[in-house]
Amino acid sequence: MERMERAVAAVVGSAVGDALGAPFEFGPPGAFSARFPQPGCGGEMCGGGGWEPGEATDDTQMAVLVAESLLQRGGPDLPDIFARFQRWAAADPKDIGLQTEDVLTNGMPWDLAAAIHFQVNQRAAGNGSLMRASTSAVYFARAGQSATMDAARRIAALTHGDRAAWEGTAIFHELIRLCLAGADPLCALPDVLDLIHPDHRQRYATVVAADWHPDQATEFNGAVWPCLGSAVWALRSTSSFEDAMRAAIDVGGDTDTVAAVTGALAGAYHGLEAIPVRWTEPLHVPLPGFGGRVLRLADLIDLAHRLEADAPRDAESARAAAP
Repeated sequence: MERMERAVAAVVGSAVGDALGAPFEFGPPGAFSARFPQPGCGGEMCGGGGWEPGEATDDTQMAVLVAESLLQRGGPDLPDIFARFQRWAAADPKDIGLQTEDVLTNGMPWDLAAAIHFQVNQRAAGNGSLMRASTSAVYFARAGQSATMDAARRIAALTHGDRAAWEGTAIFHELIRLCLAGADPLCALPDVLDLIHPDHRQRYATVVAADWHPDQATEFNGAVWPCLGSAVWALRSTSSFEDAMRAAIDVGGDTDTVAAVTGALAGAYHGLEAIPVRWTEPLHVPLPGFGGRVLRLADLIDLAHRLEADAPRDAESARAAAP
């Protein structure tokens, strides 16, 4: 499978998972399969709960904002990403995480807002930095292991002051990098865990272990580690993109984000052809605060192509790409 196909599938797969999971958010486990008991029969991109069929939520909207900043600024311009987030938040999006909203509207500068929020609240380990990371993971993958994990932490820290969120996003970046390179991310998990901060290693080791199940989570999956753990479990316990989506949404709880994270991993792992067309056709991503723009499948594919093509490269990748 070509690397570009995997990159496109990571971005599109995340958006698909987001839109599929949105109508089931905060619902009970098993709600998706209860409504759609037979896989492959159609109608799953159903909308509801204030969402149109195929409409992506804040997860994908913020991922697009990150992507467009990286491409337009030629790399990570953290004040620019933060300003785009603020512009979006001020436009009254349908959904925005409470923590993210507070950080973006508390009047603090970009390099202090999240840290001050964490200092005051002592709680900032939500999955809001993980949910938007599909595009940055694709963009930084060619830069190598250290660079992609460092970028994940820096972008996560714009809205999340708790290092737990940084490390979970860094793990996700590295898993996507491995997928794009054609490696098995599940086999590499022990080595990836060695790369994160020691204070958070055991927490993540627990939820990505081969024998862990989301039923064993001790926190709601709106927290970053059970969210990532649920996505890894969904990928490990299934053999197709469609089944991974069903498993992720059936976990219940924060279904749009669990499915968005799963969709990126499963997309990069299984490829674009594995994502059902009936799920990609109605897909659309409104961008509040940006002139009424709505991205559709072709726009997401183009965005992913540019993220992969314009990606920074490590020395080895640069030599391989040289004419």
